[in-house]
Amino acid sequence: MMRRMIHWCRARFMNEHDERGLSPKHRRLHTDSEVSPVEARTALQDTCEQSRPVVLDVRLESERDVAAINTLTVHIPLHELEDRLDELEEFAERPILVLCHHGVRSLKAALMIQSLGYEQAKSIAGGIEAWSIAIDPQVPRYTRNGAQCSVIC
Repeated sequence: MMRRMIHWCRARFMNEHDERGLSPKHRRLHTDSEVSPVEARTALQDTCEQSRPVVLDVRLESERDVAAINTLTVHIPLHELEDRLDELEEFAERPILVLCHHGVRSLKAALMIQSLGYEQAKSIAGGIEAWSIAIDPQVPRYTRNGAQCSVIC
């Protein structure tokens, strides 16, 4: 029963996403500040360490415990970012891909750090939700209520 429900969830949402992994809601990217999940995956596969992006995950710890991308990641929740910017200094010359649940917090974070000189910072449009649908279905999808997270598919 659960397996059928997961299959239904994935099939329903996959039909709505385009070849870049974007839902209708996210199809219009802020080109200076966002990349699609497909573009993010391509960048993360770069073989040159200096040009391969670092992922800045601005979600809560409880969200990261449920779903994560397997790559070099710096975890700084959005509400702590301003106070912890020094943790990004070692990555100042590398691209930074900012990740959250649906792409809202990550866009705020990307714009904030761009304004502070991190010109190569971009948000992953649609967040880890879009990543799970378009790139890696092994990454669980979840809902969040405050700090509580529940896996949905």
